Amino acid sequence: MPAADRPRTVLLTGAAGGMGTLMRDLLPAHGYALRPHDIRPVAGAPDAFVSDLADLGAVREAVRGVDAIVHLGGISVEAPFEEILRANIQGAYHLYEAARLEGIRRVVFASSNHAVGFTPRPVGDAPLIPVDTPHRPDTLYGLSKSFGEDLAQFYWDRHGVETVSIRIGSCIPEPTSVRMLSVWLSPADGARLLHAALIAEDVGHTVVYGSSANTRLWWDLAPARALGYAPRDDSEPYAAKLIAAEGELSPDNPDHAHLGGHFCTNPPVWPH
Repeated sequence: MPAADRPRTVLLTGAAGGMGTLMRDLLPAHGYALRPHDIRPVAGAPDAFVSDLADLGAVREAVRGVDAIVHLGGISVEAPFEEILRANIQGAYHLYEAARLEGIRRVVFASSNHAVGFTPRPVGDAPLIPVDTPHRPDTLYGLSKSFGEDLAQFYWDRHGVETVSIRIGSCIPEPTSVRMLSVWLSPADGARLLHAALIAEDVGHTVVYGSSANTRLWWDLAPARALGYAPRDDSEPYAAKLIAAEGELSPDNPDHAHLGGHFCTNPPVWPH
């Protein structure tokens, strides 16, 4: 995208969350003025928009005047359906509807590897998992991310709002489990990927996986690289310590059989 056409002011939803906090520090170096948004006050950002994604009017106000949206907001863990419905499903709809009403043409949507969590993980010489693998959500949270990807496709086809949906692994300072060695996205690579997704041309609705260039990578990063993403980090320096504590992943362990790990075998039970 020509420099003159690149988005400068970006609404960052979920700005008080884990990844949002990291991106508030890292994205400005790529040339962005961020407008933070969250349901709760954002530490260090007194001018942040504080509102509920379930309030369309408030979301539209937050969106007004920005060049693009990075949507990290909503619930980022498994939760009862009523909470997921309000924050992740209705909230995502309001975000897209506000973008349409305010003429915003680029969204970067934080999807998740849990949208395809029941996909068997690659073992041995098996090929990397492609982005066109069917949705196989492992949780209600993953189900909401499948909905978000379909919503993004609908808003592109019907309204011309472009989206890059990123199936994020674990964007934290360092991996904390052996499974995470395969899906880790370093914060610096996370900012590089968001930047690439914001400035790539003619994305329509593009789905990519979001991880660093890990030695133990499970999924195909070629579509992300096609956007201009050039990951620089690898989880391997953390491998020896984690393997010493946990052991290697085993095909005989049901928790290791799928991309979603233990989320596929130990779903939480919510009281009714």
